[in-house]
This record gives sequence, structure tokens and C-alpha cells, in this order.
Amino acid sequence: MRATAWAMAFACAALASAVSAQPVRWTTYSIPQTGTSVDFPSSIFTEEAGQPDGYGQRFRTADGRADITIQSAPNIANDSPAAFLAKKHQPPRIQYKRVTPRFFAVSSYKGDKVWYNRCNFAGRLVHCVLINYPANEEHDWDDVVTRISLSLRSK
Repeated sequence: MRATAWAMAFACAALASAVSAQPVRWTTYSIPQTGTSVDFPSSIFTEEAGQPDGYGQRFRTADGRADITIQSAPNIANDSPAAFLAKKHQPPRIQYKRVTPRFFAVSSYKGDKVWYNRCNFAGRLVHCVLINYPANEEHDWDDVVTRISLSLRSK
């Protein structure tokens, strides 16, 4: 029984996120068409994963367990952050929500993932970063998500 407990503890330790296993290399990702930029952990999100609506890029981890979308899109209706968020179909049990006159940030769980969205509003554009990562690695991702979120900016 004790050997099983040690094996379980070892397995959990072995599953520790690559986020904390090695130093994170950061670069600035910019969208030239809109002036959006964000600090981007390029050592974590190593693979391009397509383009979102509007301008930007999706990336994912090599093992596909996490992804990030950096995008800008026109705010056609010139919505406030609160109005824009109200129009979007979000899961009903949002765990975290902050809305100001200039941005919103929301987060929750969807299946075995945490999703986090932050959108800044400037002029007639919405500048967003959307991140999905394993819920069982949530604490490992806290500092990474915080840095990404706070670095989102536009010209």
C-alpha cells in the first residue's frame, strides 16, 4: 500500500507542468495591422495553430494540452466591454469576471480545462488574448497567465 502511495506521488510529480519545469522564454508578439502586442511565452507555445477571426495567431503547446489566441478584431458596434461581453456566449458559470470601461477579463472551467479571456478596447478595435490550459495545472499557470494578461496593449 505504501509503495502505491509513493508511486502515485511520483506520478503526480512527473506530471508537473512544463510551465514550471524549465525557464520560460518570453518574446513580444505583435499584430502589425492593429498595433496589438503582448508578452508571449514562446518556449511554452511552440506551434502555430491557425489564424483567428480578424487579425492575429493561435499557438499551442507541442503536446496540444494548452493553447493561446492573440487577436484583434473590429468593434463594429462600438460596444463597451460590458456590452461586448454580454453579447458573447460564455459558459454560465464564470468563476472570475472583471469589467472596466477599457477591458474585461473572464475565466472559468470547461471540462478539464481552464479558459481565460482578456480583451482591451481601444478606438474601434478589440484586442484580445484567450488562453486554455489543463485545470490540474492551474497553479503552475498562474504567473504565466498574469504576465500575459497584464502585458496586452495596443498603440
